[in-house]
Amino acid sequence: MPSVEAEVEKPAAQGAAMEITVSRQELVKELTATQSVVERKTTIPILSNFLIEADEERLSITATDLDQAIHTSTAVKVKKPGACTIPARKLYDYIKLLPDGEISIKLLENHWVQIRSGRSNTKMVGMARANYPQVPEFPTIAATSIPLASLRTLIARTIFAISNEESRYTLNGALLILKAESIAMVTTDGHRLSFVEKPAETLEGISGEKRVLIPRKALQELQLLLANSDAEKVEFADDEHTLFFRIGHRTLSSRKLTGQFPNFEAVMPRDNTKFAVVRAAELSAAIQRVAQFADERSGAIRMRLEDNELKVSANSTESGESEDTIDTPYSSEPIVVGFNSTYILDFLKALDNSGEVRLEFKDSQSAGQMRPEDPDAEYKYRYVLMPMRI
Repeated sequence: MPSVEAEVEKPAAQGAAMEITVSRQELVKELTATQSVVERKTTIPILSNFLIEADEERLSITATDLDQAIHTSTAVKVKKPGACTIPARKLYDYIKLLPDGEISIKLLENHWVQIRSGRSNTKMVGMARANYPQVPEFPTIAATSIPLASLRTLIARTIFAISNEESRYTLNGALLILKAESIAMVTTDGHRLSFVEKPAETLEGISGEKRVLIPRKALQELQLLLANSDAEKVEFADDEHTLFFRIGHRTLSSRKLTGQFPNFEAVMPRDNTKFAVVRAAELSAAIQRVAQFADERSGAIRMRLEDNELKVSANSTESGESEDTIDTPYSSEPIVVGFNSTYILDFLKALDNSGEVRLEFKDSQSAGQMRPEDPDAEYKYRYVLMPMRI
């Protein structure tokens, strides 16, 4: 990943008199896309700044926290090319408060930057461009195109199951699996596992199988970039240490997570022969009601299947008890399993609480599996949950 060593200062980068005019609306759009990467509290002051660079006709904006970086650009009128760094939070907050119209940005002496808009005139204290760390550039070879909509769906259906425990390093991200004719993503925190695959997705430049671990922070940034783009494709590439995602004129780079992701195929249930099919919205509403009476620390609820009914219940000495009943075709032997209510709600929310879901069980001690009940679904989605003692 980038080092904080100063680059050799180039005459243009020194930008003794950088001067540009830019649309406030366009500038806000690009600052919004990059500002979330900037560290609020950092021991390296330059990382609190945006790197602003102007060439003949475009303004480039870069933000990095050394683990990841976002690079974007917008069309501007360039009077004098050059570069500077400006405190990111201060610039973003200030530009948002200006009225729409043209903004002029000019580099003054001692790295001060002047910003003019209408009758507003502000000078901000910047830092030397030469001190800004080198950000890795998108490789010129070995890129593949991933449909944006597919990647957005994969992230939305898996990101919530990433572990928050920093000690479980390889679980602090998502495993992206690229094949010539499919794309998949897997996350787990040790208590649950979320797997989603888009079969029949042709990916050029991929032979065999490629697996990469994407850190949670990078996945969150990627999710934001995908949500605010009208591009149809995401260009993906990687080198030994870095992942690159290019969405239109914006590029996210992130250091790779090293280490071995668990053998998730081994924990996929194969003998869950007892099952029930229920409407996602109905199950979500029942769990939300019942969970009000679950133990606050564990959030545990009880699911009981018998005689064409699914009973969802919870109780605690502090708040009382609650039970909801949902009709569902079921004639196998009764089964009672405990689960963390939040984990089930996360899964149903990822499905927008729509359609029907299939709940599959083996016994009260084995992992349960949930999936959308739709044989023609575009995505294969499996959600595995470890049971709780209740």
